[in-house]
Amino acid sequence: MSFDAAIDETFKPVADFVSGIVFCSVPVMGLDVKLILIWLVLPALFFTVYLSFVNFRYFGKAFSLLFDKNLTQRGEGEIGSFHALAASLSGTVGLGNIAGVAVAVSIGGPGATIWMILMGLLSMATKYAEVFLGIKYRRMSYESGSCVVDGGPMYYLKEAFNQRNMPMFGSFMAGFFAMCCIAGAIGGGNMFQANQTFQQVINVTGGADSFIIGYGWAFGLLQAALVGIVIIGGIKSIARVASVLVPLMGGVYLLAGAIVLAIFYQNIPSAFLTIFESAFSMEAGLGGLLGGLLVGVQRAVFSNEAGLGSAAVVHSAVKTESPVAQAIIAMQGPFIDTVIICTMTALVIVVTGAYQNSAGVEGVTLTSNAFAAGISWFPYVLAFTVFLFAYSTIITWYYYGEKALCYLVGQNSSTILAFKIFFCGVVVLGSSTNLSNIISFTDAMILSMGIPNIIGLYLLAPEIRRDLKAYAKAQQQKA
Repeated sequence: MSFDAAIDETFKPVADFVSGIVFCSVPVMGLDVKLILIWLVLPALFFTVYLSFVNFRYFGKAFSLLFDKNLTQRGEGEIGSFHALAASLSGTVGLGNIAGVAVAVSIGGPGATIWMILMGLLSMATKYAEVFLGIKYRRMSYESGSCVVDGGPMYYLKEAFNQRNMPMFGSFMAGFFAMCCIAGAIGGGNMFQANQTFQQVINVTGGADSFIIGYGWAFGLLQAALVGIVIIGGIKSIARVASVLVPLMGGVYLLAGAIVLAIFYQNIPSAFLTIFESAFSMEAGLGGLLGGLLVGVQRAVFSNEAGLGSAAVVHSAVKTESPVAQAIIAMQGPFIDTVIICTMTALVIVVTGAYQNSAGVEGVTLTSNAFAAGISWFPYVLAFTVFLFAYSTIITWYYYGEKALCYLVGQNSSTILAFKIFFCGVVVLGSSTNLSNIISFTDAMILSMGIPNIIGLYLLAPEIRRDLKAYAKAQQQKA
């Protein structure tokens, strides 16, 4: 057994124990429903109603505010509204939009697409709530005349419990969130992304006969160098790169999808009919209907990260005087990630019929096959897109990890530099090894971020609604 395999095997009991808790499920009509999924879905429904359908009422406003220069000219912070949204999206738009959606359609059927879209729309309300609180309770300091922002669930969790005279419990919850965030940044936000990127490169260079097999360390060094170049400059550098990468990778992917749909245009009407019939079909009974619903909802929730609190960390750095306005802008995240990009993946898979007879075909391969049906050379484009998706996710999750670490140990330039070096080293490790148990553990940690975060959202819900009403009233008076 190799050294890395020995480490992974040693870690297996820990990974199994934690995953067993986080992914605990209950039987519902013959299906195992993950409790963490229910935990993440409930706030989307609650805040949609509690905030009077803010996700739909301010849908158009979100896009107009994004390019309102007055928002960033008046407030203090480090980055602009568009850069904050781009950085947030770069952390969520990733392999889940390609591989995860393929798995959802192949397991839950084409109808999973409808439930994925619906959940994406509802998740906008959760995203609003957490970003609003992240900005409202952020902390600002000044180094060499420059503003440095620290924000995220760590800070509003402490406030939520301080208001209820439970400071020790607030410190525990905030610390728990920070530790989960660091673990998630190292594994799911870094190692997994690096590993899957290398695997896709192997696939397009000959598979089992690829010349690059055995050179994961070299590929990892290249990835690590590219990551290091960006993260050394902090959030401003990360946001600038993300503001270029997100439109580029999203545009390339959507353009390729549009070309495939145009090639198979004759299948589009029947594909939509299949999607709707599958979504509400009772052929397989109520259990079959519920199965498709759950798969679609799970894909949406796990993809856009609404409820995990990650977006609140990066949006906190924005230059603004209005937490409400920036939170409205942030609602576009789940819409772009889930309703647009994930839906494009699903449509291509359904229109080309790639989901049929897909047994044994993994997520990325299934999506690659679907696009290749219209564009024979698309697997190469997909490999490039996967690289961009993974790269952007890694640099954004570095920032999440850094801010969580700073919360635990304080702002220290030496500690931050050490974390940057360590994080880049993990990129190499992820590219050259397959530490599945460690990644399984960190995936559980990422979802665990939602446990304290959502408790904080519920505790501060009256405050979220009150400030939104005040904002709406002020806008009416201006009009």
